[in-house]
Amino acid sequence: MNEKALSNLIALGEGFTTEFKRSGASGLGREICAFANATGGVIVIGMGDDGEVCGVPDHNRVKSEVQSIARSAEPAIAVEIESVDEVLCVTVPVQYSKPYSFGGKFFIREGANSQQMSREEIREFFYKEGLIRFDETACDKFSLERDLDKENWSLFQRRANIPADMEPATALRNLHLIGEDGRMTHAGAWLLARDIRKFNISAHVSCGLFMGTVKARILDRRDFHRDVYSMIDDVVAWILSKINVEYIIKHVKREERPELPEEAIREAVVNALAHRDYRSTANVQIYVFKDRLEVVSPGGLPAGMTEAALGIKSIPRNPLLFGILHRMEAVEQIGSGIRRIRELCREHGVAEPVIEVSEHWVTTTFPRPTAQDGDQVKGTQSGPSRDPVGTQSGLSLDQVKILRNCLFEKGISELVTLVGRSNRTKFRNQVLNPLLEAGWLERTMPDKPTSSKQKYRLTERSRSLVAELEQERP
Repeated sequence: MNEKALSNLIALGEGFTTEFKRSGASGLGREICAFANATGGVIVIGMGDDGEVCGVPDHNRVKSEVQSIARSAEPAIAVEIESVDEVLCVTVPVQYSKPYSFGGKFFIREGANSQQMSREEIREFFYKEGLIRFDETACDKFSLERDLDKENWSLFQRRANIPADMEPATALRNLHLIGEDGRMTHAGAWLLARDIRKFNISAHVSCGLFMGTVKARILDRRDFHRDVYSMIDDVVAWILSKINVEYIIKHVKREERPELPEEAIREAVVNALAHRDYRSTANVQIYVFKDRLEVVSPGGLPAGMTEAALGIKSIPRNPLLFGILHRMEAVEQIGSGIRRIRELCREHGVAEPVIEVSEHWVTTTFPRPTAQDGDQVKGTQSGPSRDPVGTQSGLSLDQVKILRNCLFEKGISELVTLVGRSNRTKFRNQVLNPLLEAGWLERTMPDKPTSSKQKYRLTERSRSLVAELEQERP
């Protein structure tokens, strides 16, 4: 600190990073602690609040007192003390062992003042600094007796590769989803929920399809609110049903190719749900426009993460949730999400997404490739084509095929074989369940949805659609 720098500091007056003290070290511990818990700052001793220089009579004695005060903080705070003419400048650099306390109390900088933090402010500070992980805290709304039912447990057990003979409580405790106090953690509640909104009112995902490039006219809107893993599948299936799908026929085998890489979309959705701030009153939002797909996640970046580090390192906001999703193979590889999305887009031959970061939001925007002159393209069997039926009706190729073949009742095995799939769970989540929820298909045994004798048929509503599909068949 030289005379010119001090002069500039005085000219700006007291503020968030500057404090003037008329004399001595009285109350200095409070100020040093507050700056350490914020972004650092400078305390000028020997300066009145009005900027009038009073001076410090014994610099060495005051320097010693300041050092002693800084060392008595918990943990000790590193400070730099300089004599500049008649005043002492105490610089508190940015600290990396937050939070700091002095005399057993925590202080924070608010504007030009240092204030003692309340219990709630301390708690919020700990969350903001990543010192308390919300996903690891107890979810008081989750009852092990009422909310952990057999169907939910069986689904989670299969997804997380838990031995069939292991007791739920034992498995959940070993996975740290049940705490030492026997209560379910928030991460456990989100992964075992029938309806996640019961435990976090804004933990669901809202999806919207818009006409054109602005939010002027909405064509379709869906909310998904099952457990986190199911929401990932449901949201990805919904997105794929709203974007164009190309197909290439090689010999007798058809390959489907969405206009955007499915795995990149999935990674973006996983990131949005795994790294969002679940304490926020906002929810994850998915927007499909004519020219782009947006995945919007609340909470900004987690503590310690910078925008420049995206794609280079990973600091999960919810490490327990993220770790279990990795165990469930919803996450391909820890720490590779953004990098993998970019690589998948390059391999697919489309533009890389744009990632925008603000204090409260992270938005991943995928530019959509458009057909020449904005028209749908019809191809032949020798090359790629976009399916006009699937695009116009909001249905994927597999869903269209199911509807065209469900004039008579069919079981799940017939339907899976019909579209050439092997994974029944993904088929249900991506193809069958959306048709049921939208009212295109109905169960023959609605009171027994999991019956082995269950079959599916067209609803009255969908029969007219099928007639239109047949007329549009090339």
